Amino acid sequence: MGTMDYITKKLKETPLHFTLIDPEKQTPEKAGKTAKIAENAGTDLIMVGGSTISSQQMVDETVLKIKENTSLPVVLFPTAAKYLSKHADAIFFMSLLNSKNIRHVIREHVFGSLIVREYGLEPLPMGYIVTEPGMKVAEIGEAEIIKRDDIKTAMGYALAAEYLGMKLVYLEAGSGAPYPASNDMIKKVKEIIKIPLIVGGGIRNADTAREKIKAGADIIVTGTIIEGENMEEKLKEIIKAIKR
Repeated sequence: MGTMDYITKKLKETPLHFTLIDPEKQTPEKAGKTAKIAENAGTDLIMVGGSTISSQQMVDETVLKIKENTSLPVVLFPTAAKYLSKHADAIFFMSLLNSKNIRHVIREHVFGSLIVREYGLEPLPMGYIVTEPGMKVAEIGEAEIIKRDDIKTAMGYALAAEYLGMKLVYLEAGSGAPYPASNDMIKKVKEIIKIPLIVGGGIRNADTAREKIKAGADIIVTGTIIEGENMEEKLKEIIKAIKR
């Protein structure tokens, strides 16, 4: 079963949780152990990526260690074509739709597509939308950050992603964000699109995760939380809240 089919099938039963692991923030060995803990906690998929990745070798080594320690799909969450790994199962082939730099909208994808084909990675087309506060990803991606109350613009980007044939939409507040995308924005975006909606950034506890699911999110992504203490306990609480 392909990764997109896996996601689609599971979404028919329950909302999902994805764990994001940044190769720059721990050793490959620790990444592997973290992935195992996340799997035991009930996460559905492991994402590998980060805004400041600078080593393709580190991505490779991290993916390999994760694959050694978990049976879950491992999906690249890339910043640039040169940091891809042939050892992953798939890649979020994502366009940062509200970037001011065409490189992040399409140009990087032109070079990356050939690598994705060579590596045999499954591309998962995604419309990536950075919302306030944006954090490092907004800076690196040169995004025109969508304000929390600018719901119509978020809706327009999301619907455009669907009309362009993308299979997923991601509302991203940024890693380490003090707050996630607003409930109103999530609700209105979900009402206008038919494809799955991913929400990430600023989600650190079960109450917030449950709130975002009730607002309309299909998939919750957490990353920063796995870098702190009591990771497994916190993840279990969040995942339980999502799937209850």
